[in-house]
Amino acid sequence: MRKTLTFLLPLGLLTVGIWAAWAQAPSPGAQPAAKKEAFKNLAPVSKEVLKVKLPRAQELQLDNGMTVLVLEDHRLPQISISMDIRGGGGLLDPIDMKGLAVAAAALMREGTATMSSKQIAEQVDLLATSIGASASLAQMSAAYNMSGLSDNFDKWFALGVDVFLHPSFPADEWAKLKQRTLLNLRQQRTNPSFLAAERFNQSVFGDHPMAMISSTPATIEAITPEAMKKWHDERMAPQNTILGVVGDITAAEIVPKLKTAFANWKRTAYKPAQPADAPPNPELHVSIVNRPGSVQTNIVLGNVGINRRSPDYFPMVVMNQVLGAGSSARLFNNLREDKGYTYGAYSGFAAGALPGAWQATSEVRTDVTEGAMREFFNELKRIREEKVPVNELEEKKRTVVASFALSLESPATLLSNLVQQKYYNLPADYWDTYPAKISAVTADDVQRVAQKYLTLDNIQIVAVGDVTKIKPVMEKYGKVTVYDVEGKVVQ
Repeated sequence: MRKTLTFLLPLGLLTVGIWAAWAQAPSPGAQPAAKKEAFKNLAPVSKEVLKVKLPRAQELQLDNGMTVLVLEDHRLPQISISMDIRGGGGLLDPIDMKGLAVAAAALMREGTATMSSKQIAEQVDLLATSIGASASLAQMSAAYNMSGLSDNFDKWFALGVDVFLHPSFPADEWAKLKQRTLLNLRQQRTNPSFLAAERFNQSVFGDHPMAMISSTPATIEAITPEAMKKWHDERMAPQNTILGVVGDITAAEIVPKLKTAFANWKRTAYKPAQPADAPPNPELHVSIVNRPGSVQTNIVLGNVGINRRSPDYFPMVVMNQVLGAGSSARLFNNLREDKGYTYGAYSGFAAGALPGAWQATSEVRTDVTEGAMREFFNELKRIREEKVPVNELEEKKRTVVASFALSLESPATLLSNLVQQKYYNLPADYWDTYPAKISAVTADDVQRVAQKYLTLDNIQIVAVGDVTKIKPVMEKYGKVTVYDVEGKVVQ
């Protein structure tokens, strides 16, 4: 009688043995062994779908509109708090101050109305806590996190709340951070991976705000402490915030503390306006960023994909697992294991509030640029034109499910999943049914999303390397535009 695997958290923990049972399977294309050797060195593989019943967070809303999720986990004397503030991200920065949200988030811990940067740092060390904010140029939200031990929770929580609600954005601290930022902006232009990512995003997204992955010296110089304070006062709004708590505390204990700590953080009228989705670039473009004398070529190919709520999300996860999600996927096996062109070749896709990009990437020796490009297109055509063999498909789905199940060992991951579910308004049983939905993906589904999104007639192709050596190769795929490392077109 076959048994159904049931996964309960936090009371039941997934063992390495169960993970192995799901993850291990014969490699695609492997030669069958003699009958008496058929099961040698292989863990038994259950064909039942992993059943997941995740703990439900207690949810409530404070008077100021902030949503609170509390997930108890008493295995360790630790507590973590994460805040997702929709509208605080760099995607909504003024065009002349791109990088404002990133800079302001970084500076929040450098001073409050009553504490200096040094005093905050000393208290963080003394209380053994972690406190900090973060933001990204291409995201709608900013994040604020604090964590520490449960036995001194009140002390580090008070410090974290003070830093969050009352940052002073000291001018002297901004002057130091600005100089470091300007230096980093210069240094990143010597990094071929950055140059490839910058050119790829600009090629894919064009004039859309998601095209920018970095500030410029001019936008950094335009940022002032006053602009940061305005960012904080306007965009850090409770009604747009989801606060998640996980750890050694109960809802009955934490909720009164939250109400007291945030009593003066008032609801505002701010409603972040989400930019329109960026459509896929309709035309094929080939771009080269010239790095004279480079001994390698950084290759990126792709276009706009899906958002997080897309019904194609699950087939895309499986398709990507087949194509290039890891060292057992097709791109890696082809370009590294078979051809020896590179240390690694991968694919991936970003799916957030707005559709992100799907991409395939590698860094190859300059002299094998032509072969690498040929194999990239061979693999893209293969997954579009041929159905994934049953054994390969089942192996990749097991890998996704096993990785998901193993990730649930982490209370922070559990909380992150619940916050994500709330943020994207996903169904209440979304994570409970995640393994079943992955397992239900068919070869037809994989081929369908590959044909829908991995389109080759409008693919964006970026190569960073020595233009004198790689331009003849890249011209075989379309008209080439050459850029220098500053992002300017070379005539």
